Amino acid sequence: MIELLLTSFPAIFRYYQLKRRGEAMTVWNMRTAVFLWAFLAFLLFVTIFYFHPKSYSGLLPYRTVSIVAQTSGPVTEVAVRNMQRVSVGDLLFRIENNTQKAALKQAEAEFDKITAAAAKASDTLKVAEASVAVSSASLDKLKGDLENAQALVARNSGTREAVRLAESSFAIGEANLASAQAQQSLAQAEISQTIPAQRKAAEAALESAKVALGMTEVRSFTDGVVTQLAMSTGSPASTLILSPAMVIIPDRPNDLPLRITAGFPQVARSALYEGMPAEISCDTNIGLSFSNTVLPARVRHIQPAIATGQIVPGGQLIDLSQRVTRGSLLVYLELEHKDQEKIMVDGTGCIVQTYTNDLGGFTGHLIAATGVVKAVGLRLKVWGALIAGIGLAGGGH
Repeated sequence: MIELLLTSFPAIFRYYQLKRRGEAMTVWNMRTAVFLWAFLAFLLFVTIFYFHPKSYSGLLPYRTVSIVAQTSGPVTEVAVRNMQRVSVGDLLFRIENNTQKAALKQAEAEFDKITAAAAKASDTLKVAEASVAVSSASLDKLKGDLENAQALVARNSGTREAVRLAESSFAIGEANLASAQAQQSLAQAEISQTIPAQRKAAEAALESAKVALGMTEVRSFTDGVVTQLAMSTGSPASTLILSPAMVIIPDRPNDLPLRITAGFPQVARSALYEGMPAEISCDTNIGLSFSNTVLPARVRHIQPAIATGQIVPGGQLIDLSQRVTRGSLLVYLELEHKDQEKIMVDGTGCIVQTYTNDLGGFTGHLIAATGVVKAVGLRLKVWGALIAGIGLAGGGH
């Protein structure tokens, strides 16, 4: 409509020309003016729609966090309500934990057994060390007796029988010393290897028991608002992601820019570019005052692939003729003014209007100026949606 008004000057000029001459206006004498009007309107229409693409599929996407239990059992406490704000680490609900507590006590009892075993091994080592000392002293005495018996035989004062008895006693003393030393080594190995290994195993079992007990308390991993809470005390805790206990709508990260996504026709790829100026109007921002209704933005990224062309391996060969639906070109936009991000509502639908301004010369400036038509059309669309009580995309009540 606006294009027709802007290009109607040949017909208007011809009308006043005929009126000044006193000639009647007919189809025949208006044919050139009407043809020129149609040609200019078509040229302006093509220029505007090609160089200033518009998308009705703008969206502020967001993700939700599904809350499920890590272990099964009846719920003993629900610590939150619908629409309650939670922070990281806040308790959401508890699950019956008698089994986990018993396992934790058993793991803790293992430490008492290991402590007692360590004390016993220490006492055993002391006994073994004392036994080694006694056996060593006894062996020294038996060695002296053997040497005395051998000396007496050498002086023909002793008997061979006494020497054999002394040798036998000395051998027994060596065996006793070796046995005592073996007991000492065994006690040392118990203290340096067996007890530490048992302690590490007990620590692992204790940590596992603590983790199992911790799983009975479900806490929030994000800041956000609880919604779709459909459980109560006594309800069985679900561990299935498709059947969550509740859903949390997380807060927007402060360190990440808010990005609006929009799907453009694939033929608009040649006109779109990163850094391209744009305007965004969203359903949730429309107001009578028109304040913060049309927001300046800029194209930041253009996805280098069309989603519908993605091929997923499966058990059947893909027939491309069945993929008749053409996908859209996904474009990411950011608002020019960061303070306007707080008025945006997650999930809202938007109209995205882009404007080409990267062409040089007189023609480039003329093409950029035609974006005013699109800007006016966007505002008229917003007013029409407000007055009619429907959404910007034409849907509503």
